[in-house]
Amino acid sequence: MELRQLQYFLEVAKREHVSEAAEALHVAQSAISRQIANLEAELGVQLFEREGRNVKLTPIGRHFLPHVETALKAIDYAKQQIEEYLDPERGTIKIGFPTSLASHTMPMVISAFKEEHPNVAFHLRQGSYRYLIDAVKNREIDLAFLGPVPVGETGIKGEVLFSESFAALLPSNHPLAKRSSLVLNELRNDPFVTFPEGYILHQIVLDACHQAGFSPVISSEGEDLDAIKGLVSAGIGVTLLPESAFYETVLRFAVKVPIEMPQVKRNVGIIISDHHELAPSVKVFYRFVKDFFAQLERFQ
Repeated sequence: MELRQLQYFLEVAKREHVSEAAEALHVAQSAISRQIANLEAELGVQLFEREGRNVKLTPIGRHFLPHVETALKAIDYAKQQIEEYLDPERGTIKIGFPTSLASHTMPMVISAFKEEHPNVAFHLRQGSYRYLIDAVKNREIDLAFLGPVPVGETGIKGEVLFSESFAALLPSNHPLAKRSSLVLNELRNDPFVTFPEGYILHQIVLDACHQAGFSPVISSEGEDLDAIKGLVSAGIGVTLLPESAFYETVLRFAVKVPIEMPQVKRNVGIIISDHHELAPSVKVFYRFVKDFFAQLERFQ
């Protein structure tokens, strides 16, 4: 069994089309067909079956797929480890983060790190709370920034970096827009704009409103901060956002108002797998991040 056979198998399984897989891998279609035939002959099973112009995994092919994915990830990780042991300052770090940390926290941390380690490269991936946890567990990314840090989640280790409050974001013509602060219950009759169900910020808004004694009426949803802010600016509703979502942001037709009661907060931290050793460059970044935020806390 050869490495390229597994790589060809995985690409065809993802695309369900031999010619598209050949184009993606920059090899001849006949080479892929031949190598998969050799793999099937060695295993003594049929991995694919033709369905029109496409190909589909057979039941045994679907069973084989996750083992191939695991094997190829392990090989890629081993190659990365060797390269980084030779030179940790030239490694590549795969980082995940939610949209709420995209505009301020991530650029701040990465730019500070690059000043000291200019040759380390980054692959950045934005995703939902659950996706980022699973991506760390499955070694699709090396680490992830999250808020709040998961508690009792098997397979990961979390470190809290800082805590932040939430504020209300209101349309600029809202009756409470000129207030210096508000009680959350004062928004009980307003329609809310939130992230979709499954996003942690959606749940935080629900929990805060329940704590204030009401269930919010959700009129609209958006999957990123700009969409949420745009909907509020258009007068569609109100929302609650963490302080980090407001840094260096010029709000048009919307106003940020602090919440006096109840206090709505979250912690923000970093998670890594507790089953796998970090690559050298990832270790350097992980230590840097913890020291960076510890220093920020001391100076605040």
